[in-house]
Amino acid sequence: MKEIDFLPAWHKSNRRRQIGYRAQYVALVGIFVVMMVWNYTTGRSIARAKAELAEMSARQSEAESVSVSVAEIKGNIVRLQSKNQSLKDIDSRIDVASVLAELSFLTDEKLVLREVEFSAEGLACDTAEAKDRCGKGAKGVEFEAEPATLLGGVRFRVMIKGMAADVTDVARFMCRLEESPYFGRVVPCFMQDTKLQVRPPGTDLKASEFEITCYLANYRWL
Repeated sequence: MKEIDFLPAWHKSNRRRQIGYRAQYVALVGIFVVMMVWNYTTGRSIARAKAELAEMSARQSEAESVSVSVAEIKGNIVRLQSKNQSLKDIDSRIDVASVLAELSFLTDEKLVLREVEFSAEGLACDTAEAKDRCGKGAKGVEFEAEPATLLGGVRFRVMIKGMAADVTDVARFMCRLEESPYFGRVVPCFMQDTKLQVRPPGTDLKASEFEITCYLANYRWL
């Protein structure tokens, strides 16, 4: 038996077109959804990248600021070290008050000190030179001044001028200086008898004027 199709051809054609349109709509909706999801994901990734970039820029600025601060601190440390070294070079490393107290302790009632002078010498200054200069200082001639301020390791020469009742008192004073831990290399420059005018006139007293040089023992003698 032969089947008879009562549907016209145009109806079948419209039906196929409608099915094709529906498939296209579904595909377009799917593509739109995919694009929206992709756009959202990409936007979040871009926002996260921008946030990380901003954070990295802030960290870089902070690191640069810290680097500048560290460089300034290092510069200050170098300057302070230089000043500290200069202070160490300038520092005489002696306690003048203690030295004078020791001299006062060693001086008995038979001696009177008129002058105590400290002068710095380089450690390269030998004993012969010191003795030569001491000889030049005899009979009231002034010692030569140092040509410039000495820095670094120095030794201090002490010149002591005064008067004593007798030469033996000067000798005992020199012995006490030698025995003292504060002084060393005691050398007499000159001793001279003199007279002291006292009242009433005609009753002059005899005395010995002396000049002694020595060195402060603030470093080890080699």
